[in-house]
Amino acid sequence: MIVEKQEILAKLRQQLLEMQGYKSLPEASGNSFGLGPIESCFPTSTFPTGTIHEFLAESPEEAAASEGFMTGLLSKLMENGRSCLWISQERKLFPPSLEIFGADPQHIIFIDLNYKKDILWVLEEALKCEGLACVIAELPDVDFAQSRRLQLVTEKSHVTGFILRKRSKSRISATACTARWAIKPYPSATINNLPGVGNPRWEINLIKVKNAEGGTFLLEWADNRFLPVESSHPVVLKEEKEKIA
Repeated sequence: MIVEKQEILAKLRQQLLEMQGYKSLPEASGNSFGLGPIESCFPTSTFPTGTIHEFLAESPEEAAASEGFMTGLLSKLMENGRSCLWISQERKLFPPSLEIFGADPQHIIFIDLNYKKDILWVLEEALKCEGLACVIAELPDVDFAQSRRLQLVTEKSHVTGFILRKRSKSRISATACTARWAIKPYPSATINNLPGVGNPRWEINLIKVKNAEGGTFLLEWADNRFLPVESSHPVVLKEEKEKIA
């Protein structure tokens, strides 16, 4: 009887995780995002799709680093020619540069809007379109009720949403997003001691993960994929958790 209850509970947990975007992947399925040790932070060691991720940026440099990292993720989400929608208020992104991270800018629809309420409306409506691989929105902030509404939409459509919050150092509002990231630029290394700029590198801070714990990692984009700069064990960012408590 105890074994049967444990099996039932395990199935229920798996169903709940799948509703939140976590799906068990068979070995060698090729569906991994190539994030190395970061993926072990997620339940079932799977990058959650069909859910909302938020990225925090306190400066233009961090916003640019976040855009590069998100585009690397897009290259996987947009496989098989799928399209993406990118919504912003003051877009400074140069679309052809996205090819560096393996994403085809011709399959990305860019929409520029003047008001936050319009961005939120377009974001919600776009997330209902099951044919899209991902919807990205640049916003100064989003509250819990708004994020919860967006999260419920993705659970029905299974479309992945990225929210880039270009914020100040003020208190971070709580949200219902599945994962909270803070991407910072990290010094690159020259290639074969040749002068110039090396491959893009990031300090990845996975601040919050639903049903799991995050950590801090270093990644590099090289050979059209993510590569770890060095081995690191997940370090929970307690100071960040206290900010959002």
